[in-house]
Amino acid sequence: MPETRPAKAAPDASRRSERSRRAIFDAALALVSEAGYAKTTIEGIAARAGVGKQTIYRWWPSKAAVLLDAFLDLAARANEALGGEGDSEIPDTGDLAADLKLVLRATVDELADPAFDGPTRALAAEGVVDPELGARFTEALLEPQLQYYVRRIEAAQAKGDIDPAVDPRVAVELLVGPLHHRWIHRTLPLTHAYADTLVDLALRGLAPRP
Repeated sequence: MPETRPAKAAPDASRRSERSRRAIFDAALALVSEAGYAKTTIEGIAARAGVGKQTIYRWWPSKAAVLLDAFLDLAARANEALGGEGDSEIPDTGDLAADLKLVLRATVDELADPAFDGPTRALAAEGVVDPELGARFTEALLEPQLQYYVRRIEAAQAKGDIDPAVDPRVAVELLVGPLHHRWIHRTLPLTHAYADTLVDLALRGLAPRP
């Protein structure tokens, strides 16, 4: 009887697609960090990732859309590396100032990380001229993070640590707004000491009135 060879398994298209998607994400983030957003092209991303540019256009309409998904993927992987802690509520240890300083310091560290700095600046700039991209970036990434702050502020109001008449969203903007202003305009160094100062000054103004 002729020898029967086991049939070869059919290629797993989903795994191949995932490898291509990961290569595209890595290429997009690397190119933006190395050359800047303006010099990053779909053709360059395709060449760096080892895929045809039509593969990219099949999944994304523009390089901005590629970069946004790549950045969201990067944030998700960073969260996984932390054991999921990055997707949890702001801690409530009973010391509001300490809790907020912990989170703002972590934000300073992230914004100083070259892996995040370049793509974040590119998306922020492109979101100004592309309202649809800006709205998606805000909805997918910024707004969920801001809501963590809002809930922590609301909890502090319930405990009497913050004036109950204060709009929690405005309170959050007093904390994160100056931080991002200094970062995006590079006016002065972004440091842990600056983050601590923001918390101290903001809480002084947010304290309950006698």
